[in-house]
Amino acid sequence: MTVIYPEAKQGTVIENLQIVRGPYLQQGTSSSIIIRWATNAPVQGVVWYGTDPDRLCFKHQETTITSDHIVELSGLTKDTKYYYAIGTVAGIQIGGTEDYFFVTAPSQESVSVGLRPIRIWVLGDAGRGNDVAASVRDGYLKFTQTRHTDLWLMLGDNAYDTGTYEEYQRGIFDMYPQVLRSSVLWTAIGNHDARCANSQLQTGPYYELFSPPTRGKAGGVPSFSAAYYSFDYGNIHFICLDSYGSDRSSSGRMLNWLADDLAASRQDWKVAFWHHPPYTKGSHDSDTEIELIEMREVVLPIVEEANVDIVMCGHSHSYERSYLINGHYGSSDSFDEQMKKDGGSGREDESGVYQKPLLASHAGTVYIVAGTSALADHVSPHPAMYTSLSIPGSLVLDVQGKRLDVKFIDCHGQVNDYFTIKKQ
Repeated sequence: MTVIYPEAKQGTVIENLQIVRGPYLQQGTSSSIIIRWATNAPVQGVVWYGTDPDRLCFKHQETTITSDHIVELSGLTKDTKYYYAIGTVAGIQIGGTEDYFFVTAPSQESVSVGLRPIRIWVLGDAGRGNDVAASVRDGYLKFTQTRHTDLWLMLGDNAYDTGTYEEYQRGIFDMYPQVLRSSVLWTAIGNHDARCANSQLQTGPYYELFSPPTRGKAGGVPSFSAAYYSFDYGNIHFICLDSYGSDRSSSGRMLNWLADDLAASRQDWKVAFWHHPPYTKGSHDSDTEIELIEMREVVLPIVEEANVDIVMCGHSHSYERSYLINGHYGSSDSFDEQMKKDGGSGREDESGVYQKPLLASHAGTVYIVAGTSALADHVSPHPAMYTSLSIPGSLVLDVQGKRLDVKFIDCHGQVNDYFTIKKQ
């Protein structure tokens, strides 16, 4: 039963009013969240919410009339499950059931000591809206079952071919409604997204559909750009970069911000993601393409100095996972064994997990290409890679205290690669 309060029944009913996009969750923190959705006509949107789906005690009403609804809820309790419903001043349209909920972020302390596990889902080049994307989605849902997805990341090329509204609708909003309404989505921009978007002007569908934190509200140093940003979740610091439309030079705004942001972070884990991979021999070649070369030569020294643990990218339609490495900024033929901080598998049941000190520089990073969430192409071995696969799938990151487990899940819900990093 959904409770509709008397004030929610007032107002003008718009005939045939429909929700055409969402709801979807953005910019979640331990005390706030943004709920977005779109209607086929301009109305005054309302969100009802509470900790019991049958008793949505709180309400937030928009002050403007619009078709694109962006409602921020604040003053929330950390690590708490809230149920919600959306509609207009005339009443609730959808929600108020067990399926419409969000969970606020936990405290850094509770996660750091291992009391609260975190699950993260990662998709790369997923925006084709095809049968492969659906099978990868279903494979993950089979794998995770009833365990909640705390947050999920998209590594760019979230809408094919040119990043139009229609392609986002097909590639994201029609494909992942179940996850969108209950887990906060964080996105990186890819070259296909950028065909209808401009990172310098912050215009186009990509920038109008998503609400990343630009002023440090979710943790991290304010970037003042929706193209690149950072946020904290529990004991993890996430960094999202724009490897296509923003200045990649060492003196540019993005990399100056990156260095400042990483230096300021005190989280146990640092995880970076962007679109163009620094190492790949899949459908793209990191030895020959300028975005990939510059991200490797210019960004990786900053990332490794700050002891970033994992870098995840898409672009190549392959799955490639490196050893724990450090200091390789040249072409593939310049990679040597001295650049391996640990040349093993990183698997607890084989050569052992990757071990890292909690506070250090250049202690090693694992680089992952995960661009097979809607298409898998041929891949050749890159010398930095422990494994390379041409299999559709997605990534799962599980963090519990000072332990990070990473798994590559195929469309059948099976684990095709796995490794662990432990912090000392």
